[in-house]
Amino acid sequence: MAMTRVLLILSLVAACACWTGAQDAPPLPSVVPRPPSSSAQDKPTPASPDAPSHAESIALVVPKGLGVQVALDDEIRVRKTGQAITGHVVEPVYAFDKLVIPVGTVVNGEITEIEDISGGKRTLDALNAEFTPAHKIDVEFTEFVFADGRRIPVHTRVTPGSGQVVQFVTADDDKKKGAKDVAAEKAKEAKEEAKREWDAALAQVKEPGKAHKIERYAVAQLPVHPQFLDAGTVYLAELQQPLDFGSEPLTPELAASLSSPPPDGTFVRARLMTPLNSATSQKGDEVEAMLSRPLFDGDRLILPQGTILKGSVIQVEPAHHMSRNGQLRFVFHDLVLPSGLDEKVNAVLAGVQAGKADNLKLDSEGGAEAASPKTRYLQSGIAIGLAALASAGDGDADVSNKAAGGAGGFKLVGIAVGIAARSQPLGIAMGVLGAGRSIYIHFIARGRDVVFPENTAMQIGIGVRQPSPAAPSRE
Repeated sequence: MAMTRVLLILSLVAACACWTGAQDAPPLPSVVPRPPSSSAQDKPTPASPDAPSHAESIALVVPKGLGVQVALDDEIRVRKTGQAITGHVVEPVYAFDKLVIPVGTVVNGEITEIEDISGGKRTLDALNAEFTPAHKIDVEFTEFVFADGRRIPVHTRVTPGSGQVVQFVTADDDKKKGAKDVAAEKAKEAKEEAKREWDAALAQVKEPGKAHKIERYAVAQLPVHPQFLDAGTVYLAELQQPLDFGSEPLTPELAASLSSPPPDGTFVRARLMTPLNSATSQKGDEVEAMLSRPLFDGDRLILPQGTILKGSVIQVEPAHHMSRNGQLRFVFHDLVLPSGLDEKVNAVLAGVQAGKADNLKLDSEGGAEAASPKTRYLQSGIAIGLAALASAGDGDADVSNKAAGGAGGFKLVGIAVGIAARSQPLGIAMGVLGAGRSIYIHFIARGRDVVFPENTAMQIGIGVRQPSPAAPSRE
């Protein structure tokens, strides 16, 4: 009996020791991490709605509708629908703060349609010795090919207004600022860097040499000639489905960095969400753009991709006759983060991608104007010279002069008529017709409008407005 009591007591002591050790030992880690409690007690406190949980994550998704900029690597002779085309990405694509489609990513596609030409246009072109007028070519890009061999099929729609050789246009420097103005120097450096990036992105394009350009120009003057898509032609390929690149955790540090406004003098890259045209846009129209790249201060994220800039058109002038070109000016006044946080800002256009043929100019305050090409004087001068040459000579014997007058009228058709006709007045009339057409097109007809298609890439300078001081209390 005594032995039984001793064993019972030893068992109770061992049980108590095990229970005490279990209380002192650290708890096993939870499968789902919880935010640290600010209370000294072990009881968790409810999380604040503004404080993200460690379990929260950010979806790295490229949304539907975003335009990926694709430049053709080589010159392509248009032959048929279904013909393969290849280009590469020239503007990086981000999802929140991560680069997901870098510059240089190969993009495969095809020609989907070669549109017909109206009978009226075909007749006018034929009179001008153009029997193979240029067709509108529709294309679609269907696949991304990454450097590591990954292939992602996509469905895209080319944004209207794209499909031309593009350059990066920067705003003129403010002449009123001194050479030692730090803000002015910072702005100049930012614009130069953006242009260098654009030039580097197009480095893969096989730029034709001078001999090739002369050959292409000569071929284009023939009555019958093939149609080409130039190397460096840029398309805005709008995604028709979102692209999912996974997710990343939303850390407290990341959440805290997103609550601070961008510093004064910040330059961001954005894509225009509202198409603008000086012929149709009205003063006061709303304008929106989306940041296409995140903004960092060192390693700290300030503005993620997807941040929205909201603004309005403040000046617009459509093109008029007498070759008066259109003008357009807009500003942004609200900065909306993906979280919904709204900041008041002053933001103006500092740079934009535009077609080389558009001759776009930006002033120091972000106003855009279409400039007339300088070659209009040369072209009109040549036409007037041909007309004067046609009026010289004896009428019947001077065949070259009559041919010159015909060339000023309707190219080869005019030349043939000028040579075949026995009348000098007809040759003169053809020359005068050509000179008149040239003068009308370059100096009398309606000028060019400023056109910014949807998804146009822009560089925008941002400065946060300082809140006005509160009125003193009268109590």
